[in-house]
Amino acid sequence: MTTTTPRTAPPAEPAAPTRELAHAHAPRLALAELLPDFYRAMVRLETAAAKGVDPTLYHLIKIRASQVNRCAFCIDMHTRDALAEGETVERIVQLSAWEESRHFYTERELAALALTESVTVLTDGFVPDEVYARAAAHFDETELARIVAAITTINAWNRIGVTTRLTPGHYTPRSA
Repeated sequence: MTTTTPRTAPPAEPAAPTRELAHAHAPRLALAELLPDFYRAMVRLETAAAKGVDPTLYHLIKIRASQVNRCAFCIDMHTRDALAEGETVERIVQLSAWEESRHFYTERELAALALTESVTVLTDGFVPDEVYARAAAHFDETELARIVAAITTINAWNRIGVTTRLTPGHYTPRSA
């Protein structure tokens, strides 16, 4: 006696769970509208700080300082800018663990990242001599001054972004 199994459709795949995203924080303060002279001065400062700094290095500095300062808006903005200008996803993803992911970066980039963290997190009240010396070994004085200016500027922007709660996720790079 032969038995046959009735043909049935394969079981349906379970529906993907729906995710209800949390609400975004509302911005606290429209600083650019309330203090347009200050905002324009910050933009000029940013322009001056960027002058002469390798764009790839400048993006790494801005993203890493923003990660340390937990400025979601700046992380979003500068990551999008870096990607639009050809930076790799891999290097950006590894940036939060750059000390353990050294092989993704040049020695110059590593020196600049160490200086970025030291200037950004002044918990000891100073930038350690060895961190500064390492950066000075890779950059001439003018380049080093530009990097310090870049670090200082992004830290100012981070403080504005975090305090006023600028909302990430809506920025479109100019070069996109």
